[in-house]
Amino acid sequence: MGPSDAYGPVEQGRTYGWVHGGARPDIKPVGTNAAADWDAALSIGMQSRTAPAGRSYDVAVVTAKGARRWKLGHPWIYRSDVSRRPDGPAGAVRVEDHRGKRIGTALWSPASEISLRMVDHDASVALDAEWWRHRIGTAIRRRESIANLTTAFRLIHGEGDGCPSLICDRYDRWLVVQLMSAGLEVFRDVIVDVLEELVHPAGILARNDVPLRAKEHLSVSVELLRGSVPDEVEVNEHGIRVLAAPWRGQKTGAFLDQRENRVLIGELARGRALDCFSYHGSFALHLARRADSVVALDVSAEALRRAGENCVRNEITNVELVEADAFDYLREQHRAFGECFETIVLDPPAFAKSRASLPAAIRGYKEINLRALRLLTPGGLLFTASCSFHLTKPLFLEMLQSAAADSGRRVALRAMTGQPIDHPEVITIPETGYLKGALLEVLD
Repeated sequence: MGPSDAYGPVEQGRTYGWVHGGARPDIKPVGTNAAADWDAALSIGMQSRTAPAGRSYDVAVVTAKGARRWKLGHPWIYRSDVSRRPDGPAGAVRVEDHRGKRIGTALWSPASEISLRMVDHDASVALDAEWWRHRIGTAIRRRESIANLTTAFRLIHGEGDGCPSLICDRYDRWLVVQLMSAGLEVFRDVIVDVLEELVHPAGILARNDVPLRAKEHLSVSVELLRGSVPDEVEVNEHGIRVLAAPWRGQKTGAFLDQRENRVLIGELARGRALDCFSYHGSFALHLARRADSVVALDVSAEALRRAGENCVRNEITNVELVEADAFDYLREQHRAFGECFETIVLDPPAFAKSRASLPAAIRGYKEINLRALRLLTPGGLLFTASCSFHLTKPLFLEMLQSAAADSGRRVALRAMTGQPIDHPEVITIPETGYLKGALLEVLD
């Protein structure tokens, strides 16, 4: 799961756009020979680029504070740090500091609090097809190592891949994009053209049903951009097959950021296991490979129905689906049975949607982790996670330390986890990182 606004779209109805005409090229699924699938894209993406002579953009002048932020590695320059606004509409602009020194090229969003999103240190570059081909091709190249392990992964992670406000997820032969700033929206057609050229998808869907777009004075909708995209897509995640729902599912169709964490705890699972906030059962399916039995717990009957379908799809028969509130279930199980699980997963939704809600969120996170620790048998494992951007890693560990202390048990930290390779967290851009996880073992 992603941060509350930047990468977490809410569900909206469909709004169909135009469909690209003409015959589609033959598409080979990623799972067959993914490395070969990327060859053409990688060779194109590695080509050098030069800006055409005579190309001019409007100029934005920023304060010393804004220029320093970019120099230190963060691409966002806020409205308050733009001392002279560009005259033109949203799009690409040259950026100068307060002394008149050119410091780069940015995406300009007139209505946004984040007025400038820096994309290049070169102030003379043209954001044309060649530029986007190079930047997107570089992002694709970073994903080579996972293309043979899964047919669903993130191709472009916004600022993490040097493409501010752009998300692109791949679901087998289809792509789902999100364009979340007015400055980026100007380049929609060229970005979609480049994605077609490099990836050759069967269709491209825009999940622009993101609240952030309204703040940019952009339409909020779901729109078919090219080809066709089915309602559901079966994807393979390290041998587990699940259905993604590009048109109406959470985020762009599925939770891709917990993929490696699901594999981690799945390989360590044993005995009786519990998957809280199970949604469509992704963690439960991995747990079921090694655990004797698994309880998949969710408050939504519809989510559990989908989890049951995924169990059937994988011929898994040792998962029990339970509709209940996680807080209530954990408390009742402890009262009735005491220590009764060998493996527990806690993957709750983001409790802290804003900085103001953080204190209450920490109390909620502590409560469910405390109850889970009390349910584990000696030697039991808890994988716990938070996708709340505002709950930082230090606060996350502090919360776990407090829960462990109140549990009265010795709890060892076996591992700390973060985001997978397709969700790069750039350490100078905190907003690119939101997911943190911990593998805990109860020693007594």
